[in-house]
Amino acid sequence: MKILRIISSMNPRSGGPSEGIRQLAVHMQASGHVTECLTADAADADWLAGQPLTIHALGPGRSGYAYCPAMGGWLRSHAHEYDAIIVSGLWQYHGLMARKVLTRLGIPYHVMPHGMLDPWFKHTYPLKHLKKWLYWPWAEYRVLRDAQTVIFTCEEERLLARESFWLYQCNERVTAYGTDTPPQDKERLQNVFLAQYPQLSGKRLILFLSRIHVKKGCDLLIEAFASIAAQYSDAHLLMAGPDQTGWQRELEQLAQALGIADRISWPGMLTGDMKWGAFHSSEVFCLPSHQENFGIVVAEALACGKPVLISNKVNIWREIEADRAGWVNEDSIKGTQSGLQSWLGSSVQQREEMSANAVACFNNRFRIDRVAVRLLEIINNNA
Repeated sequence: MKILRIISSMNPRSGGPSEGIRQLAVHMQASGHVTECLTADAADADWLAGQPLTIHALGPGRSGYAYCPAMGGWLRSHAHEYDAIIVSGLWQYHGLMARKVLTRLGIPYHVMPHGMLDPWFKHTYPLKHLKKWLYWPWAEYRVLRDAQTVIFTCEEERLLARESFWLYQCNERVTAYGTDTPPQDKERLQNVFLAQYPQLSGKRLILFLSRIHVKKGCDLLIEAFASIAAQYSDAHLLMAGPDQTGWQRELEQLAQALGIADRISWPGMLTGDMKWGAFHSSEVFCLPSHQENFGIVVAEALACGKPVLISNKVNIWREIEADRAGWVNEDSIKGTQSGLQSWLGSSVQQREEMSANAVACFNNRFRIDRVAVRLLEIINNNA
């Protein structure tokens, strides 16, 4: 099968959806399924070199809407070459363009919203939501309505999507989502990471690995850590991820004011061995997000045997709680503090049991071979 994924950007810095597509494409390639991407990325972007799948980058797209008219012409010429077409993400040009082109050609398509219908956005950004309402009836509503299926990555996402707009109609399906099994040569990866950050050797590392963004609850984590740091002198917070909005400086000032600036490290975006080395060098993973559709990085942490401290706004929190693969709390300072305290105050035996639970949770729910099977069932209209 030859699959086309249409997405605004495949830049690795753009977050989980692009990484999920990338990993799934590599896995499916081994089974004879080819995946290509159509994007509004700049054709000369540095990161395009060495990508594991073909990316037709026709941008750069203009404005935050990523308007890229060249995508329409390309799709009209090449859509018939693919066995399935999946639109990833909403609220940008690529979705509306895909609907117009594909419906005129009589070619079915699927949509993966990736959490972009979560009502959190409505409550947090009411003016933006009003703008979306003006756009919704003649654009995104129709993109979803006319799709063969709208594919959600967990049951929680499907239920939340119904709360954002009253004019809502689509053929819903739910698939697992996840990641490939990461490198398991733990000792080598730890050595790679700690050679770069020797000052972290011997520390009880609490890892945050995601975008430095207000949605991710970074400030909650810093304030919660400050409230318990004195009790655990060997605990250290590792805040890894790209600073997309320039918020990091303010967070560093917050840490300074709270007296814990020397207890936090900011390595920036980590990839490859450095990323996996950070996972394997840490005791636990923490993501107190205010909104998180799936959180592929949560699945990566579980795959590395790392229990997760997450908020109940991470949409797979029910699965984590059921499998006892971490602690789930409110997305607040108090909730985040409770999770940190539960982990840091636990016994060695409790930590070992939860680490084993984390691996089992990943293998049973989020391993990428399960994801591939379910996705193929949906796009082949067998589910």
